[in-house]
Amino acid sequence: MRAAAAIVLAIVLIAGLAYSAVAGTYNRLVQANQQVSAAQAEVETQLQRRFDLVPNLVEATRASLAQERAVFGEIAQARTRYAGTQPGTPERVEAANQYEGAIARLLVIVENYPVLRSNETVQALMRQLASTENEVAFARRGYNASVQTYDTMLQSFPTTLFAGSLGFHPRPYFQAQPGAEQAPRVNLTPQR
Repeated sequence: MRAAAAIVLAIVLIAGLAYSAVAGTYNRLVQANQQVSAAQAEVETQLQRRFDLVPNLVEATRASLAQERAVFGEIAQARTRYAGTQPGTPERVEAANQYEGAIARLLVIVENYPVLRSNETVQALMRQLASTENEVAFARRGYNASVQTYDTMLQSFPTTLFAGSLGFHPRPYFQAQPGAEQAPRVNLTPQR
């Protein structure tokens, strides 16, 4: 009788420890996932700030840059694509990268037109955009660090054995767009 009770007690203790380990891991995964979501929200906030600022810069430069309509079209297209995606998805990350590339081309144009560089409105908007770009970069670094922690946790043993079945999956990183290592080139000759 005592041996059976000891065996039952041992089984209950082992089951309790296993449950505690799984529950603790699950809670850590939930916490890490929430940190990634919070970091994603910060990136989204900064990107929204950028999206709100860029149309003002575009309008301030549009009159002087009639021949650069292609860049304005790219910005509008990228903004529409971004708005049509869900936060935290790879499509959203790609849309944000496309928008960033279009903004880089606009900044090159503004820098190459002396009339725009001397315009106070354009200069104020450029300073705000530079500040926003710094905030976006900072928020992306924070997001990527959170994703790294979360994804490492997902891939660590024994978490990797059951994380997927509990609904936890890797999150996408923000990465530089292909060709970002090269400065954008803009043709400033009038279009005919």
